[in-house]
Amino acid sequence: MAPAAVKIPAGRAILEGILTVPKGAKGLVIFAHGSGSSRLSPRNAFVAGELQKQKIATLLFDLLTGQEDSRYENRFDIPLLADRLVAATEWAMRQPAAKGMRMGYFGASTGSAAALVAAAKMGAGVRAVVSRGGRPDLAMPALPFVDAPVLLIVGGNDPEVIGLNEAAFAKLKCEKKIEIVPGATHLFEEPGALEEVARLAAAWFVQHLK
Repeated sequence: MAPAAVKIPAGRAILEGILTVPKGAKGLVIFAHGSGSSRLSPRNAFVAGELQKQKIATLLFDLLTGQEDSRYENRFDIPLLADRLVAATEWAMRQPAAKGMRMGYFGASTGSAAALVAAAKMGAGVRAVVSRGGRPDLAMPALPFVDAPVLLIVGGNDPEVIGLNEAAFAKLKCEKKIEIVPGATHLFEEPGALEEVARLAAAWFVQHLK
């Protein structure tokens, strides 16, 4: 299936998204971008493309409307972002193209915190979470209630975020793993770094969604 532009209702907001369902897909990964980013994030789009090669469907969507995103504080409103992710998940579950699929979350930066809070709310409705250069520490109260297996991926040259991820890792009670990508900084811009993120994420989702 070619990528389809979709509109996702979330309360009073209508959120723009891109849904791609490869033939034979058994799972769907919903992406939660970081602050200041959108459904058009080139890094998330790259990871989504690699997941699609593994027959995993993807949904990239805007967590905020354009007007909402213009208010800087909304970008760090983790409860709001998590609610948007839950709304997108419930919307996806109603789509014929995704019927019966296992759901997973891929979060980046602040989107990782939103993904973990949403996973705690969704319970068995979400089967796997991957965080890239994330801020899971912003979801601390929710972490003990996450049931889905969680993979935290951090750049080896991002020491502050490594520390924040290790603190969050200690709070998780689910199946969990932390992967440090050697030589990578926060945005994984180094040659091969984002490819390694995609490889690790794909392996995690293949294991837990199929």
